[in-house]
Amino acid sequence: MPIWVDGDACPKVVKEILFRAAHQRQIPLTLVANQYIAVPASPFIKSLQVSSGFDVADNYIVDSLQPDDLVITADIPLAADALAKGAAVINPRGQEYTRENIGARLNMRDFMETMRASGTILNDGPLPFSQQDRQSFANALDRWIARTIAAKRKI
Repeated sequence: MPIWVDGDACPKVVKEILFRAAHQRQIPLTLVANQYIAVPASPFIKSLQVSSGFDVADNYIVDSLQPDDLVITADIPLAADALAKGAAVINPRGQEYTRENIGARLNMRDFMETMRASGTILNDGPLPFSQQDRQSFANALDRWIARTIAAKRKI
């Protein structure tokens, strides 16, 4: 049950939660990014630097995925591709992307991108990461781990 992280934009606090969970639960965790990301010494945690370029890290993650892996990303198109391959997806704020909600999220993303490009909406980016976001992410990760362990026990 590997965990793949879109590492370029993942908040430090989310990485720290993932590092603890991966090490304690012995879950393979790979951070994929266009830049070097330091990770703690653990046989379960690694950082992979891919070449620069549009969607290089995203494509690497999608190409490496197996069904039931987990992807951590706020990138909606990457989430859609991961879901199509049978992976689970959680964003850094703890929201789970599903096959049922990804279409609406893609549509909203495209709509907002069009509005920003036309100058209709000015956006300073996402809200600052909060303690509630941190807790929501930790809870979503715990739920995924519990579901995955329960599913493996049934096999």
